Amino acid sequence: MDSNVRPETMARINTPELAKAFIDEQITKIRAQVGNDRVLLALSGGVDSSVVAALLIKAIGRQLTCVHVNHGLLRKGEPEQVVKVFREELGADLVYVDAVDRFLDKLAGVTDPETKRKIIGKEFIDVFAEEARKLTGVKFLAQGTIYPDILESHGIKAHHNVGGLPEDLKFELCEPVKLLYKDEVRMVGKELGLPDNMVYRQPFPGPGLGVRCVGAITRDRLEAVRESDAILREEFANAGLEGKVWQYFTVVPDFTSTGIKDGKRTDDWMVVIRAVNSVDATSATVPEVPYELLFKIRDRIFKEVKGVNRVLYDLSTKPLATIEYE
Repeated sequence: MDSNVRPETMARINTPELAKAFIDEQITKIRAQVGNDRVLLALSGGVDSSVVAALLIKAIGRQLTCVHVNHGLLRKGEPEQVVKVFREELGADLVYVDAVDRFLDKLAGVTDPETKRKIIGKEFIDVFAEEARKLTGVKFLAQGTIYPDILESHGIKAHHNVGGLPEDLKFELCEPVKLLYKDEVRMVGKELGLPDNMVYRQPFPGPGLGVRCVGAITRDRLEAVRESDAILREEFANAGLEGKVWQYFTVVPDFTSTGIKDGKRTDDWMVVIRAVNSVDATSATVPEVPYELLFKIRDRIFKEVKGVNRVLYDLSTKPLATIEYE
């Protein structure tokens, strides 16, 4: 049977007991596959790569080396959380790469969304390859491939996983969750003890905040996206909407509008709040968010985020609009 085809007899992992049984089974399989060799993993901090990292740490400990590339396009606090959870709490051999300036310099002045994606993807592979070449004895590349990836794109995930490495870095793949659906991966992550805000992380595009800083990415607008997004997520959580609204984030377009502050005219950015409910991202509806909550978020953004003089709420459904702006 094709190892990339989920057996019809495979039970859905929907209880802690089934998740534990899956973990025990995979630990045995990982140890049999890897032996005493080393494994390399690009750890983005997303659900899939985080669960694979935790599973491999449990199976082979420091035979695994995780590489976390901070490209400057992650949400507030995410790089710090990756280091805390995996290096400090799980004892992982974690390589942290601060590549913020490198990525943002390459993206300066680039407005086309597809070109931005290609630059981010290529630079990620280049940085990861540089780190991989510093290591010796690596035989396996672990990836957070899950079953929908196989069904949709033959198991290659742009940005999060590393298909397309140079010829001198061709490793044997280790993909322990490749037959699982996303909800099953979350169940396994929960059983492995990962924090809820990592296990239940919202869908996040491979290029990160790069596609929410619409147009040419500038550092000031990128920080406006990051800070306003953090405020939105905090206030939705405080209001009990975390887990009830499928996805929510902020966008800062590449144009300004006039405003008034301290009796003087301003020319500042606007922040767009985007919140949607969806099952599979092929269509999406817009939830009714209480005005009182929107006003609270607006006031915090005005007070805490530099260079912003307007806050908007996006009412667009999919179709006609897409969920992301780029």
